[in-house]
Amino acid sequence: MNDQAVFADFTRIGKRLFTEHLVGGNFGNMSARTDDGYFITRTGSYLDADPAQIVLMPLNGRVTPGASSEWRVHTAIYNAAGTHAAIVHAHPAHAVALSLLVEDEIFTIDSEGKMLAPTIAVVDGAPGTQELADAIAGALKSSNIVIARGHGTFAAGKDLDQAYLFTSLAEHCCKILHYTKLYQK
Repeated sequence: MNDQAVFADFTRIGKRLFTEHLVGGNFGNMSARTDDGYFITRTGSYLDADPAQIVLMPLNGRVTPGASSEWRVHTAIYNAAGTHAAIVHAHPAHAVALSLLVEDEIFTIDSEGKMLAPTIAVVDGAPGTQELADAIAGALKSSNIVIARGHGTFAAGKDLDQAYLFTSLAEHCCKILHYTKLYQK
């Protein structure tokens, strides 16, 4: 896939994240792996931004000026799990809220959740830290979705579409859990 197609995917997926209320303002970030490292959104940029808001990061840990503050997480995921080629980090409200109420994982109860993500790991670590990067990369070795407690989801996949799918799935599963508990009262 050429760079222009990757940039178009960033804009398209960013718009979907806003439309589904999976991010607010300039929260979250996305990246896509390339032969030379990975493209990542700039810190503070909107996810539906133009290609000027995307920078190329190497996988060796050197920081490209302006790269998202979560660059450590993206680098750790790509270095730890060779199968993931794209990452979406979002702040879906139900997933974030539920992450504050469980110990270390969420057990999904709806059919799509049971099929695609029967459990969703919840990990700890302050945003932008190596501790968070290591915890998320470890959880994504055997999964496509993880929630950083009180912070947001990190979904990984073969492309931005698949990472988006797991982001949307996590929020859907958490909404179903919320509504089920609400209706049981």
